[in-house]
Amino acid sequence: MVTEFGHVALILAFLIACVQAVVPMIGAHKRWPGWMAVAEPAATAQFLLTAMAFGALMHAFVVSDFSLRLVVLNSHSAKPLLYKISGTWGNHEGSMLLWVLILALFGAMAAWFGGNLPPTLRARVLAVQSSIAVAFFAFILFTSNPFLRMAVPPFDGQDLNPLLQDPGLAFHPPFLYLGYVGLSICFSFAVAALIEGRVDAAWARWVRPWTLAAWIFLTIGIALGSWWAYYELGWGGFWFWDPVENASFMPWLLAAALLHSAIVVEKREALKSWTILLAILAFGFSLIGTFIVRSGLLTSVHAFANDPERGVFILMILVFFTGGALMLFAARAGTMQAKGVFGVVSRESALVANNILLAVSALVVFVGTMWPLVAEMFFDRKLSVGAPFFNMAFTPFMMLLGLILPLGAMMAWKRGKVTRTLRALLPAFGLALALAGLVWSMQTGRSLMGPIGVFLGVWLIAGSFTDLWTRTGRSRDMSRLLRLPRADWGKAVAHAGMGVTMMGIAGLMAWQQEDIRVVQVGQSFDVGDYELTLQDVASGKGPNYFYTKGTVALFEGGRAVSTLYPEKRTYPVAQMPTTEAAIDYRFLRDVYVVIGDEQQNGGWVIRTYIKPLANWIWGGCLLMALGGGLSLSDRRYRIAAGARKAAQPKAVPAE
Repeated sequence: MVTEFGHVALILAFLIACVQAVVPMIGAHKRWPGWMAVAEPAATAQFLLTAMAFGALMHAFVVSDFSLRLVVLNSHSAKPLLYKISGTWGNHEGSMLLWVLILALFGAMAAWFGGNLPPTLRARVLAVQSSIAVAFFAFILFTSNPFLRMAVPPFDGQDLNPLLQDPGLAFHPPFLYLGYVGLSICFSFAVAALIEGRVDAAWARWVRPWTLAAWIFLTIGIALGSWWAYYELGWGGFWFWDPVENASFMPWLLAAALLHSAIVVEKREALKSWTILLAILAFGFSLIGTFIVRSGLLTSVHAFANDPERGVFILMILVFFTGGALMLFAARAGTMQAKGVFGVVSRESALVANNILLAVSALVVFVGTMWPLVAEMFFDRKLSVGAPFFNMAFTPFMMLLGLILPLGAMMAWKRGKVTRTLRALLPAFGLALALAGLVWSMQTGRSLMGPIGVFLGVWLIAGSFTDLWTRTGRSRDMSRLLRLPRADWGKAVAHAGMGVTMMGIAGLMAWQQEDIRVVQVGQSFDVGDYELTLQDVASGKGPNYFYTKGTVALFEGGRAVSTLYPEKRTYPVAQMPTTEAAIDYRFLRDVYVVIGDEQQNGGWVIRTYIKPLANWIWGGCLLMALGGGLSLSDRRYRIAAGARKAAQPKAVPAE
């Protein structure tokens, strides 16, 4: 009964989305208040009905309703409750329902908190948002219905992919989707602005909170996925440049560019066309990611489905919305005239450079991701583009970005002075250079990657603190820091977080140590400055798996540091093994141990890594997300942007 209720709610949400996509748009065109007013209750009803449908599907997973085909394919009665819940979105159909739920949520939030938007713009934004929902509701109902029944329900299910039975992967997809799909509202604002011919400072102020929220969720989602790959897959890496990883990274880069370009529109009414284009492309790349994951076009361990028919449907959605928005952009670009002028040396110019570097970085990732497909289609050659290409092509742009961020953050608007900014940043530069030199002297004979990473990281962190320090004035009144807008604190924390992540990545890649050997029970061995002893290997049974667990004692300088328990698990229902790495987390390093197969001589394969600064990678990501959260909590974001400007709008009417 609950399942049928959810199915009916999904169909009703689809019908309401159709109404919301058409009626408010006509009302805005005709200036009919009644028709425009339909958008808000429709957005709320659409969200509530979709939430009911998603809740019904989750209920089926929790109670193990094996009359539902999706539950049979992705659950098992012995599975822990957390993974029964996460199994709701750990598959193609359920994840698409989560996608459309978040899409409806952002539409409803735009209705709830958009009271001070001009009525016509609000109606158009909600109509565009709902038109995207219509496409995905149709995709779900006609190609990926999660409520299909089994003619003869089995006694038990086939279990969820064991790799997804992990806390990191339980929370990774919802956060990632909140970012992916959150960019849809930025897209809706961009298209609505193009239709209305209204792109001004007020529009930029409206769109920035939505972009910031999406970017925060994307940051957390990507960090969770990277952390999961690090500790779960047993290979010791944090980023593989896999097509699906890249598919989430490209929107993140473009969303970061959109955040910074919207600042220029708000402050100087410049870069209007570029900002609109970024809003279109950011969501367009989210759709490209959805297409990659679900079409089978590119091979990936993260792919949900390998169904060309579904891929064609998503490709049609991608072409219609992205292509249509770009055509509208081309037609309207002439109406978005820049009003603000600024010098070559100014914060605006630094933000332009920031945007160029982020956009080109996204393009490099896109080319590297898609080139194997292009080579196979047009040149009949099978190629593999891996980490060496991305590291060489992508890293220089991030290094340049790290160099200019502190300068750009402190540069004056409209017309700045490089000498004044450099003078203020001289202590930060000296500190960064000194620490990089110290690292270089300590690691004689190794690559420059470590010292350069330390320099950029310290430069960003110290530059962020210098920016805050200069706000205390000549009298160094520390109370001024408490009165600073939260957005200023957020900017400093986010930039410092990027510096921490840069240091973590450079340190891990430059100074990692690896050891693989066969070890007998009771045998000790050395890796770097550490001694490890394999004390025992035991077998046992978990809730829905069998395990082989090693007990490894870790010593440093003869002193016991920790006891690690690496595991190999076998899930009998899915007939799939997994590796559970044991990690001793410390501030400056991780000791990472993986147990392999038993050998003929009775020994066990043990892989050990010493990973300097590994935790700094994800700590920096959390700092970036925290900085975004501080900015989002700024009062200027919580109030409507255009209320004070309504009397004298600066919009350029469409011709």
